[in-house]
Amino acid sequence: MKIKGIDKLKLYDFNNLTKSLSFNIYDICYAKSYEHRQDYIRYIDEQYNATRLTEILTNVTHIIGANVLNIAQQDYDPQGASVTMLIAEGPVETLGAANGSARPGPDAEQVHKESVVGHLDKSHITVHTYPESHPDKGVSTFRADIDVSTCGQISPLKALNYLIKSFESDIIIMDYRVRGFTRDMNGKKCFIDHKINSIQNYLPAKTRNQYQMIDVNIYQENIFHTKMILREFDLDNYLFDSERNEFDPAERKKIKKKIKKEMSEIFYGRNMVNV
Repeated sequence: MKIKGIDKLKLYDFNNLTKSLSFNIYDICYAKSYEHRQDYIRYIDEQYNATRLTEILTNVTHIIGANVLNIAQQDYDPQGASVTMLIAEGPVETLGAANGSARPGPDAEQVHKESVVGHLDKSHITVHTYPESHPDKGVSTFRADIDVSTCGQISPLKALNYLIKSFESDIIIMDYRVRGFTRDMNGKKCFIDHKINSIQNYLPAKTRNQYQMIDVNIYQENIFHTKMILREFDLDNYLFDSERNEFDPAERKKIKKKIKKEMSEIFYGRNMVNV
């Protein structure tokens, strides 16, 4: 749906459109022994514990132009962590793109905090982590589920670049949806307040070049879906606490096949027997 002049549209009362961005982020590796697999789980739990996740989500909050109202965080036994934040809209002068812009937001190296003044609304951010491993194939996978749901002028799309850079992501599956409606001064309903035809519009060129992408979009329902998988494959990047010279050429070929099969199954959402 295209809306002309939406940036200049004067709304009646508060903009109560709900904009929801959901991520499934995956990191895949090969851990050659039981001990290596256990070390991988411990590494992920240390790297993405509740404290670190809280820092990431706090930065996301400031990037999109909001303020943290409340934080709930939890590390789990034996593995995984969760963080939930209630946030409110607030003015931020320098971070992020203008509302409705297709320019990407800042990445992890550009983030800094701003003073914001919030009012109560219904916005929140959550993250849950799922490190896992299976002894059959030696392949270990880390998944992080992230949801950024906002109302008002703030947009979760501004946080795309930062979130992708914050997690070393082999595969990213994203869903963006605008729900509800707001009204202009004449009472006419507005079902979306910015132009978009793909989540890819909000990604920088460098990221688009790194990933192969597939879109499934339902424009009339304001639903946008994008899958991303790294184009380049370097086995060294997928061996946890091991070097490629520890494996003979035949073993390296088998490991590469296992990892690429795992990535393909996650990306396409189905088991593949003859890969």
